[in-house]
Amino acid sequence: MKHGSDLTISYTKIGDYYFPNIALPPDAGDIGIWGRRRKEFLRKHRPILFNELLLTGELSRYLVQVNQEATERLENLIEGMKAAQGITEDLKARDPMAWVGAMNNIRACAEEIIYAELVYV
Repeated sequence: MKHGSDLTISYTKIGDYYFPNIALPPDAGDIGIWGRRRKEFLRKHRPILFNELLLTGELSRYLVQVNQEATERLENLIEGMKAAQGITEDLKARDPMAWVGAMNNIRACAEEIIYAELVYV
C-alpha cells in the first residue's frame, strides 16, 4: 500500500527559510453557496485534503465543480419531488400559501440531500 503523493512543490530559499513557490491559479469561476459550504467543511473536517487542493492550485476548480454538481442535482431533486407530490402551477393559482409551504418543504428536503451527498462527505 503506497502512502505517497506525486506532489512536487518547488521552494525558494530566502535567508534561512524555504518558501513554497505558489502562484494563484487563474480564476475558475464563481464557487457559489455550495462551493463555499464545501470549502468550510473541508477546512474544518478534512484539513489534509483541503491543504492538498490548496497547495496544488486545484481548490478553486474543485469548488466550482462541486457548486455546479450541487446546483444541477438540487434542480433535478426539486422537479422530481414536485412531480411526485403533485405540486403544480394550478395549485399555485388556487392556493398560493399551500404551494409556498409545499415548495419550502421540498427545497429543504432537497438541500438536506445535497448536504449529505456532496457537501458533508
